[in-house]
Amino acid sequence: MLGNQSVRFSKVEFFLIIGLWFGVVPNITKYAAVENDIHQRYFPRVDEVSLEEIKGVITVAEFGETYDAVKLCLIYMLNWILMGVDERFKILVWQFRLVEDLDAFDAFPWGAHVYKHSIYSFKHSLDGRRDGFEGCQ
Repeated sequence: MLGNQSVRFSKVEFFLIIGLWFGVVPNITKYAAVENDIHQRYFPRVDEVSLEEIKGVITVAEFGETYDAVKLCLIYMLNWILMGVDERFKILVWQFRLVEDLDAFDAFPWGAHVYKHSIYSFKHSLDGRRDGFEGCQ
């Protein structure tokens, strides 16, 4: 229910809007670290990298490895555009590992992953702020 209206936002409607592939989300812990990966090359000795830091590297770095700019842009696009996270958001390490294999990144069921994140965000968007909206109509 959204107010007095019944609203449906299933995977079908979500797919029609964004067109991303759905499927079974694989076990993300299976993505192993790669020696001298993009995380190590551009963020050495840093465990957590924010979206803002990735943006900074994209805008000023000189990329020595083929596709490094593409890989960082994919991570940025996924989180900033598709997931809609704040620039202070810390990128999950499995994303750095997955982007090392661009074929695997392309084959990942992003529709299912983004849908799950979106539903969670919708359900919790007013957490801690509901008091200001009580009684408003």
